[in-house]
Amino acid sequence: QVQLVESGGGLVQAGGSLGLSCAASGSIFMINAMGWYRQASGKEREMVASISSRGRTYYAESVKGRFTISRDNANKNMLYLRMDSLKPEDTAMYYCALALLNYPSPDIDSYKYWGQGTQVTVSS
Repeated sequence: QVQLVESGGGLVQAGGSLGLSCAASGSIFMINAMGWYRQASGKEREMVASISSRGRTYYAESVKGRFTISRDNANKNMLYLRMDSLKPEDTAMYYCALALLNYPSPDIDSYKYWGQGTQVTVSS
């Protein structure tokens, strides 16, 4: 059984910064890719960023240059998302996800395990 627990969400003003963390536990393969997705109210869940165990990354166009995904290589159970220059349109529930393979795919079907999410709200 795999558990993913996100933390770090909150309320921030536009232009501000926020950091998210995800702790993974259970019977998982440390070499799998991990990613962050988000889902705004009334919209579909969308990819934000993903990273392989070797550091290969993928970013959605909407967050490139503003968000940074990373993972703790000494402890591959931890995933992070640094969010800078936040915009009101970044407001969403953010989810941590663990992929089946070690490839930072933007395809939601590549991810088997999901956390419960952490809310990020950006005020204008």
